[in-house]
Amino acid sequence: MDSIIVTGNGPLNGAIPIAGAKNACLTLMPATLLSDEPLTLTNAPRLSDIKTMSELLRSLGAEVTSMQDGQVLALSSHTIATTKADYEIVRKMRASNLVLGPLLAREHEAIVSLPGGCAIGARPMDIHITALETLGAEIELKDGYLHAKAPGGLKGATHELRFASVGATENVVMAATLAKGTTVLKNAAREPEIVDLVHCLRKMGAQIEGEGTSTITIQGVDRLHGATHPVVTDRIELGTYMLAPAICGGEVELLGGRIDLLEAFCEKLDAAGISVEETEKGLKVARKNGRVKAVDVVTEPFPGFPTDLQAQMMALMCTAEGTAVLEEKIFENRFMHAPELMRMGASIEVQGGTATVHGVERLKGAPVMATDLRASVSLILAGLAAEGETIVNRVYHLDRGYERVEEKLGALGAKIERVKG
Repeated sequence: MDSIIVTGNGPLNGAIPIAGAKNACLTLMPATLLSDEPLTLTNAPRLSDIKTMSELLRSLGAEVTSMQDGQVLALSSHTIATTKADYEIVRKMRASNLVLGPLLAREHEAIVSLPGGCAIGARPMDIHITALETLGAEIELKDGYLHAKAPGGLKGATHELRFASVGATENVVMAATLAKGTTVLKNAAREPEIVDLVHCLRKMGAQIEGEGTSTITIQGVDRLHGATHPVVTDRIELGTYMLAPAICGGEVELLGGRIDLLEAFCEKLDAAGISVEETEKGLKVARKNGRVKAVDVVTEPFPGFPTDLQAQMMALMCTAEGTAVLEEKIFENRFMHAPELMRMGASIEVQGGTATVHGVERLKGAPVMATDLRASVSLILAGLAAEGETIVNRVYHLDRGYERVEEKLGALGAKIERVKG
């Protein structure tokens, strides 16, 4: 397995282009199953998860072509060959469950394996199932597969999610576009990736209102057509690279960055003593003066502080002045990076869903192991500011969510290299 070696090398300066959002692209790609006409996605990120979703869609009969160095995806589901999403592909990535709603909507049946992905909690499918059953789907679990059917097609209904699940919101919105009648989804997730999905579906002919609020209304139509759509900026990659100059010093411009994608996060950076300024090309980030101040963080659904930036924020707090309390309210088992940061000299106490971080003057390089996608990049950030060499092992997680990390950080002056395993 590949490893990444990081050597603390002082301040970072320069600019980083921010890719299209992984979580948005993985949602937009299954939308091709809703139409027999082509869907073209621009500003696509170049990640292993995108390749996995491409593999899954091809297994269902879709055509997926990657162009312009992977930044344009041409998709076509003129014919759906099978409605079974096989375990061997689905197990690699949780987002695979997003084919369930589109297949039910267009083909009135689907057999989808229970998904896999990072080991950061159960992330149950029951929220998806209950919502789709409200639309008339009949779903049962057999041998690790969800067997779903809607013999007369899906029918519009009003449903309130028990939790504002992003995946369930996406699955239901896609399914409802071809349902008969009107669907009202309450307690819907409000993330920018959902807004982006709705914008794309609207280009395809869907009738949807309320994206970005907790109530989304979908008026079903008979068919959707093709479209071309740019993937929204990846707010998690954006936030991650905003933390690089915060941890190391220096000044970095994030090309394509927008404060409205990360307002709660930017407020915490400001409180910690980090300057974030809008520029013509994006956002410019720098430490205001001296050592970063400790700030408390509670992860919440959008527009709150993102759970996907909690590990990276912990890395920043490791060398902050004072004590920070980070409370994880979205996923259980999401402090697995804490013991690895402690190997580097961090002072962290974890109790249930709360981590208390006592800032130290300096971290020291050490061999560490990446346990999940966001944990892996948090260890790289920590290594950038540590004394000596940090070896981050098992970085295959990293390639699921960050494109060309060594190239982007290296362009800022970081001393970072990948060693093939």
